[in-house]
Amino acid sequence: MLKNIFYITSSIAIFFAGIIVYGIILNLREIKLSEAMKEKGLNSISNPTIIINRKKYTLDLYSDSVKVKQYKVVFGRNNGFEKNSRNDFITPIGNYKICHIDSNYKYYKRLKLNYPNVQDAERSLRKGIISRIEYFTILNALKKNNCSYIYTKLGGNISIHGIGKYNIIFKNLPFVFNWTNGSIALSNENIDELCSVVKIGTKVKIIH
Repeated sequence: MLKNIFYITSSIAIFFAGIIVYGIILNLREIKLSEAMKEKGLNSISNPTIIINRKKYTLDLYSDSVKVKQYKVVFGRNNGFEKNSRNDFITPIGNYKICHIDSNYKYYKRLKLNYPNVQDAERSLRKGIISRIEYFTILNALKKNNCSYIYTKLGGNISIHGIGKYNIIFKNLPFVFNWTNGSIALSNENIDELCSVVKIGTKVKIIH
């Protein structure tokens, strides 16, 4: 009995290790941002913008109109189309801005987005998800400090962030595994690259 358990456990461990090794091999193809910039003839990133595609699981970094590099990303645990609640684990779709940069976060680093934005608040007010008082509270917060008020049913704390302590495992999975609360996750190394070129106010467009 113990021998069978040992064989099963060992087989699972070997299989999982094989998956990670395969993922590492795939990731060896990824070039660094500095190399991507050289290929595009860029010495620096000018007017950085980010476009995130939920269907393709990609994040594209632009310098003006030039796409510099594409990153692999994952999203919220729920693949629904429209985010209506803090607890639905859906990644929102829309036009946002980076409103805060946090270099000491539980998932390594994060670029916080101004979700819910004005459009999210207007849509939710029309649908009766939030009250008029909550609507104006969200608008006032956006005007005051760029980041939104997060204590309504819509929630908040939607970010582009790293993986954290399990980086070596999750970044090398050769398949998509959505695990976040609705945020956009990429490897610690890749969030380092983004943090080196973006700033507060950088535009982020999320499409389906």
